[in-house]
Amino acid sequence: MFRELIELGVVEIDTEPLDARIERRLKEFWENTSCPRCGHHSIVTWESIDRIWCRDCNFKPVFTYGTPFHEKHLATGEVLLAFTLYADTLLSINQIAPFLGRAYGTVYTAIRDVEAAVQRGFPVVWKLLDQTIDGPTQVDESGEVCSGYKGQEPPRNSRSRGGSSQTGRSRWRGRHGDQLTLVAACRDSLRVIRGQLGIDYSGDLEPVIREAEDLSQALGEVWTDGLQAYREMDFDHRTVVHKDRYVSPDGVHINQAECLFSLVQPWLRKFRGLSKQGLEQAAHTFGIVRSFNLAGESAESIVDCLVIGAFRNST
Repeated sequence: MFRELIELGVVEIDTEPLDARIERRLKEFWENTSCPRCGHHSIVTWESIDRIWCRDCNFKPVFTYGTPFHEKHLATGEVLLAFTLYADTLLSINQIAPFLGRAYGTVYTAIRDVEAAVQRGFPVVWKLLDQTIDGPTQVDESGEVCSGYKGQEPPRNSRSRGGSSQTGRSRWRGRHGDQLTLVAACRDSLRVIRGQLGIDYSGDLEPVIREAEDLSQALGEVWTDGLQAYREMDFDHRTVVHKDRYVSPDGVHINQAECLFSLVQPWLRKFRGLSKQGLEQAAHTFGIVRSFNLAGESAESIVDCLVIGAFRNST
């Protein structure tokens, strides 16, 4: 329906305002960082020129140099719009590409580069936001089935290999071992999702709590359900036993974490099968964007993640 509205001219995608905001933000970062070639803090930018200049070594790259916006077949605003549609809607990359009039591979590459940079930069940006993270950390887990094929198309028309008998692309449900446990930690507006191989829930479920602690010092109480793996953790925590009730008599519950999974499950289904690495990365991305949304942050926070993540990776 959205695509039809665009084709009819009812909806027009104009990324020029995003282009201008991204250019302004990137130039602000360049003015406050060191030259990637010589290390001197002598970067000069101009409002009407797309290049920057190091006074010390005469290095003159474009302002997108070293970021996921550099040398893409999409304008900077289109790159950010593609990532936003990917991370904050139920649209797949196949559905996003026609909006921008680009090939699937072009949009896919841009989104993946942005996703990696956002994940690198998020911890720094999150700590710089003017907000207070307080209250208990609610933790829950959910089993997910990954794609059984790495680097290949899922099977078509094959009952014997686990595929659908219907025509078209089907979702391969994977063999035993092609499974992942997603563990979520929710604290105030912060949402963290990590993955662990297998779905027997007997492994180490603490990394998501440690990440939440790093992003919201100091860690408050940890609330979990009655899973045995949580009882073996070193963290002091309180438990609600779901076979008895959803909220304990003293008010312990994991409703925020369960609500997060109710949102991330349909979002993950749009991919119609992901590898273990892809599934964990996609879920982590959803947690980052959800955190920004709940904190009331603008798209500029995503740009900050991109720039900081890219610069951290190059230094």
